[in-house]
Amino acid sequence: MRVTLRDVAEHAGVSFKTVSNVINHHPHVTEKTRTKVLASIAALQYRPNQSARSLRHGRSGFLALAVPELASPYFSTLASEVSRAAKAYGRTVVIEETGGDLDREQEALDGLSTSLVDGIIFSPLATPREVLEDRLGSTPLLMIGEHRYPIDADHVAMDSVRAAEEMTQHLLQTGRRRIATIGYEPDGTGRQRWLGYLRALQSAGLEPAPGHAAEVGAFRREDGAGAMAHLLQSPEPIDAVLCFNDLLALGAMRTLREAGVAIPDTIAVAGFDNIEDGRFAHPTLTTVAPDVQFLATEAVRLLVRRAEEPGAPAEQVEVPFTIDVRQSTTT
Repeated sequence: MRVTLRDVAEHAGVSFKTVSNVINHHPHVTEKTRTKVLASIAALQYRPNQSARSLRHGRSGFLALAVPELASPYFSTLASEVSRAAKAYGRTVVIEETGGDLDREQEALDGLSTSLVDGIIFSPLATPREVLEDRLGSTPLLMIGEHRYPIDADHVAMDSVRAAEEMTQHLLQTGRRRIATIGYEPDGTGRQRWLGYLRALQSAGLEPAPGHAAEVGAFRREDGAGAMAHLLQSPEPIDAVLCFNDLLALGAMRTLREAGVAIPDTIAVAGFDNIEDGRFAHPTLTTVAPDVQFLATEAVRLLVRRAEEPGAPAEQVEVPFTIDVRQSTTT
């Protein structure tokens, strides 16, 4: 149960009004009383539920979107769609870029958990489960992206395992058998997509060759280019590569072209996210295309509901996707 002002008052042995005066920095409170109330607030871990109260009474009108990187075409498109969806509720969106860094994610949560915004759409890469769970009672919070850990919060995301499995099945159906990946990581997006790839291979009676799961420092073009150069040195030649986002795939395609490798005749390339660059690449990029508009619309709907009805049960919404087959995997 969320700690209330009355709980703090009872713990400190003072009146409700006294606790309210301390929280609102009223000058006519003795230092002894103020210290006692602040000690009770700390002991009970009380946080004012300012965001939910603001939205219920229509006093803020701002929602927040905290994402790792706006330079990523996927997240910039998502930000545009969230802004569009929020307008239907008469809301304006504040955007915070975290870089996927723990300290910056924490700063975003701390800075946005005020009466400035009515709720936060959050894409965490580094924040631990316990920190997010601690926020759920005080800040309307909605999660987007892969399930890194179970948490009782509203969550809108594509099933990355299933999407990677279906894309790998497409590559297998084109006759590819030595399929590598770019973007493996032990947690988060890269792991979810690797698990789907692995499931598809195993269903076909195959196993990934050693060295065919290329890790990267980030999901950018240059990382994909470098990983592809490494894969080309593999003692077991590959005939396809599944990249865990489109930027990695575009970088990989650049390396293949520079090496004189034909796409898709020699090596097929597939990605994730359906960014605009992939539709204009040469060859055009086969990709997993999530319904970003649906994601944004559902995220805003659930966040508004959460702020207006804090006690409502958490919802898990799955974002639909398609496998958009283009020239990079078919001749």
